[in-house]
Amino acid sequence: MKKSEIPKFGNLQGLKVITSGSAIAGPFAGALFAEQGAEVIYLENTAVPDMFRMFGDVWSSEHRNERTMALDIQSPEGREILVKLVQWCDILIESSKGGTWAKWGLTDEFLWGINPKLVITHVSGFGLTGDPDYIRRGSFDPIGQAFSGYMAINGEPEPAPPYAPKPFTGDYVTALNTTWATLAALYRTQQTGVGESVDVAQYECLVRIQGNFLLEGVNSGKQPPRMGNKDLKSALENVQKCKDGNYVMLALGGGAVLRRVEKLWGLDGDPDFQEPHTVIFKEDGPRAEKFVKAAVEFCRSHTAEEVDRIMNENQIPCSIVMTYDKMLDNPQYKARETITEWYDEISGRKVKGVAPIPRFRNNPSQIFRSGHTYGMDNEDVLSEFGYSENEIKAFYEKGVIKKK
Repeated sequence: MKKSEIPKFGNLQGLKVITSGSAIAGPFAGALFAEQGAEVIYLENTAVPDMFRMFGDVWSSEHRNERTMALDIQSPEGREILVKLVQWCDILIESSKGGTWAKWGLTDEFLWGINPKLVITHVSGFGLTGDPDYIRRGSFDPIGQAFSGYMAINGEPEPAPPYAPKPFTGDYVTALNTTWATLAALYRTQQTGVGESVDVAQYECLVRIQGNFLLEGVNSGKQPPRMGNKDLKSALENVQKCKDGNYVMLALGGGAVLRRVEKLWGLDGDPDFQEPHTVIFKEDGPRAEKFVKAAVEFCRSHTAEEVDRIMNENQIPCSIVMTYDKMLDNPQYKARETITEWYDEISGRKVKGVAPIPRFRNNPSQIFRSGHTYGMDNEDVLSEFGYSENEIKAFYEKGVIKKK
């Protein structure tokens, strides 16, 4: 795809981004920029294509709107090409083991010597600083979940093992942090004219989202037990199976909500429910036992759709546990077009996937292109940077660039 063929839209139009790395934690940030109109060029390794290509249609979604090159950054010619890309771009996001780019001689100082206003975001499993043994370690999603402590608080109680929430929770959380941190750095750089370097460690992104579990654990010295779908304090297991075999999630807290649900379940006249309360705690004795029994009986005597309708009609927070077939048939999903469709240029058919989110009222996102084949845009990009057909042909012969 030529630059002239890229439509102008979104709040990030005019922003120029280079991403390099594999899988999700770093590269997915590029897709988020591209959905809001940034011009994104994704650099894959010439040694091997990104492993995420093995996961079917997901490549069509997670790299849509981007142009893609397969470039040997470490070769002399590849380094020269990278220098031209760095001169051109506003943001460089690289995902690798900590210190990899510095080992290649591509330090922040070297890159700022080329482009003083460059925002450089380094995404790694363990960060750029700290214990050298950890900095050099590789990481995948479950490794980040394990090291961050996130895995230790997820899963059923012993003797079941800890559980890594799916799919790729650590990678996607890291990518979201990469996106906001990069934009924060860009905002300051645009004010000062001085570039910034961002150090995103995957495990720290997961440490950051553990809320009261982490605070209570590190301050009390006691590890919170794994509870599965149960709550540490609430008596009710909030996920309940219904008459039709489907599940609902109940979120029952707050004085007003409890008064409404207790009236619905016929508990409002019971003396055990008269004193003011905002949560039904495990230690609440008969009140807890009666409340849990009423919840189970209500759900087991109604279908999931009936429970969802009745509870929400009474302003009691509840949702069906949505499966993909339910999502496609749900009126809210349909009204907001949460699941959308686009043409996948790799498979030659239309695919369904999530629409660009969040929504922007004045400068909406677009999908104008699916993720593309390995090295598809080599020629177009290189010709825009002044390379001739003969030079590009020589790059292919030397393995500086590759194409499927």
